[in-house]
Amino acid sequence: MKISGHIAIVTGGASGLGKATAQALANSGAKVAILDMNPEAGKAAAAEIGNGTRFVPVDVADPAAVTTAVDQIVSEFGTIHIVANCAGIGTSTKILGQNGLVSPEWFTHIVNVNLTGTFNVIRSTIATLSANSPDANGERGVYINTASIAATDGQIGQAAYAASKGGIVSMTLALAREFANSGIRVMAIMPGIFDTPLLSKLNEKAKERLNQQIPFPPRLGHVQEFAELVQHIISNSYLNGEAIRLDGGIRMGFGRK
Repeated sequence: MKISGHIAIVTGGASGLGKATAQALANSGAKVAILDMNPEAGKAAAAEIGNGTRFVPVDVADPAAVTTAVDQIVSEFGTIHIVANCAGIGTSTKILGQNGLVSPEWFTHIVNVNLTGTFNVIRSTIATLSANSPDANGERGVYINTASIAATDGQIGQAAYAASKGGIVSMTLALAREFANSGIRVMAIMPGIFDTPLLSKLNEKAKERLNQQIPFPPRLGHVQEFAELVQHIISNSYLNGEAIRLDGGIRMGFGRK
């Protein structure tokens, strides 16, 4: 599928991987709508990206709010062809820690944002993508969902995060098969350790320790590299039903704590 001239929505597009993706798609000629919880950052990102980029505030964990946001985008742009789900959260917490048992809400909140939020966006957009006129290859749209290497290499304290990202990986092929007759592809990206706001609190010494764990190149991933993979997935119509690791070859081991 071509990027230019098509309509894309990017969740979590106010910062990090999402913002880089929104910028890349806009630069390639797409009309982009950013969905994010942070109004200030979302408006700033849309203004910075330009090219008619719109910002719509929404909590992806709220299905009714997602449907309202999608309706607003379709009303303004006419349709949607590309959906990049980049919204997500992650905290590292042991189930049994120094302060006792973690609250059950910790687990459900992370899963609701990362996994259920991804599903909510897919659910609210699939009818629109299915109604698109097919291109020369019979393609009507593409979903690109953000998982993580934690889906297979989960670390101590990441039970909720790993479960949520593992769910995204697991539903990739199922959704690709479900949407195949409509000419809609579904892909997932499993990023490794990227230089995003989630890691901004780490000092340089801690970042350097992370760098040394990555085979090559021995550094944190750049958000632009994630966006470049998104662009390639969109343009390569034979990519479907797969989760791609983007991690410099890292395989996270067991670090006893």
